[in-house]
Amino acid sequence: MLTIYSDDHHLHHGRCELMDGQLMPCFEMPSRADHVLQRVKDRQLGEVQAPQDFGLEPLQRVHSREYLDFFKGAWARWTEFGQEGDLLPYTWPARTLRRVLPESLHGQLGYYSFDGGAPITAGTWQAAYSAAQVALSAQQAIQQGAHSAFALCRPPGHHAAGDLMGGYCYLNNAAIAAQAFLDQGHKKVAILDVDYHHGNGTQSIFYGRSDVLFTSIHGHPEAEFPFFLGYADESGEGAGAGFNFNYPLPAGSGWETWSAALEQACTEIDRYGADIIVVSLGVDTFKDDPISKFKLDSKDYLAMGARISRLGKPTLFVMEGGYAVEEIGINAVNVLEGFGGAGQ
Repeated sequence: MLTIYSDDHHLHHGRCELMDGQLMPCFEMPSRADHVLQRVKDRQLGEVQAPQDFGLEPLQRVHSREYLDFFKGAWARWTEFGQEGDLLPYTWPARTLRRVLPESLHGQLGYYSFDGGAPITAGTWQAAYSAAQVALSAQQAIQQGAHSAFALCRPPGHHAAGDLMGGYCYLNNAAIAAQAFLDQGHKKVAILDVDYHHGNGTQSIFYGRSDVLFTSIHGHPEAEFPFFLGYADESGEGAGAGFNFNYPLPAGSGWETWSAALEQACTEIDRYGADIIVVSLGVDTFKDDPISKFKLDSKDYLAMGARISRLGKPTLFVMEGGYAVEEIGINAVNVLEGFGGAGQ
């Protein structure tokens, strides 16, 4: 399987995130992608290529120009104040406040974010831009005839909405790739999000549309981030009614429970008749993940990949979460090898 990867991800290394009432070192760190890349090479999964640059236009098909302009220019504005630390928001337009776009940097940062887990550093824009190009390059390989490809993206993307960053995510790599498939002639794309945390950004981008089926298996938002989206009764609206399927599961869920939800998601994807499948590949469902509460074991990821393979569609894997750094490479590559037939 072809892997697309860019060293630019090292340009983004946040010093801290706001969690559990304190500023903590970021769980989302460069070594995550490094471990996955090394495992790809160790297992001789296939060729590793650098991405092409498709420019801003494919990003603008998913994200608003205003949001992209803000994100691209935020660090320069921050340094004008003489600041060197991470740029993090500290106020948001909550329910009782007006949703207006202030002139100040901090006000705009709050407007364009939903949590304190997406620090902006000197290299964040370039890292996120390159991650989107990684996804687009893997998408292009499938468009040109490959049955599968792996976009080793970092930072991840599935929490990023059209004009909103958060949850370690800035640009929605999976959504950008899905839209590119549609723009290049495909009629139906299915997104399968297997990350522990609900892909709230992806859901919101496609919630009113029928050309993208969104399915997500995740920790129940009653108790798990992002808390405010991912419930089972969210089924789409308008033209998208009936094209959104959430499978929230309780903490402690193991393979038996999780795989039953995967069967339901695959049934919906089959029924939908997708031309292409995009998998938001989070492996923070692992039993030893430090910020997640499912109990999947490494061998389960082989079975996960094998089940996705039986859908019989061209499939793009886009890297999302997974924070047990020593095992992230094993688990991510197990999915890819399971998809390709290894371990069956």
